[in-house]
Amino acid sequence: MSKLFEYAVLRVVPRVERGEFINAAVVLHCAEANFLDARVHLDRRRLSALDPGLDHAPVLAHLDATRLLCAGGRGAGPIGLLPRSQRFGWLVAPRSAIVQPSPVHTGFTANPGETLEHLLKVMVYPLA
Repeated sequence: MSKLFEYAVLRVVPRVERGEFINAAVVLHCAEANFLDARVHLDRRRLSALDPGLDHAPVLAHLDATRLLCAGGRGAGPIGLLPRSQRFGWLVAPRSAIVQPSPVHTGFTANPGETLEHLLKVMVYPLA
């Protein structure tokens, strides 16, 4: 049975004033399946092409924190204690920072985990 899901792509915008970005993660929420998770793939070569001087470690730490917030719990701080839907809303709220979310998109899926992996492949991994 298909269930409604929402997702956003997280983009790394190393120099906000230029507006250039690479896709680096996908966050997917499916309320009916009690599912909230993220997958991360930071292509450092592509990121360096946009800003050779950017330190990748803080960017990767920010992206990894997204997965921690999806999992929730005390280890994720105060946001981690919110319900899944509120954590998703917090993760995809527009912001002017190096890591920015795309608009939220919707779809239907029978398997949110598989859909998340598929979205990572088509939206984040470099084209072959």
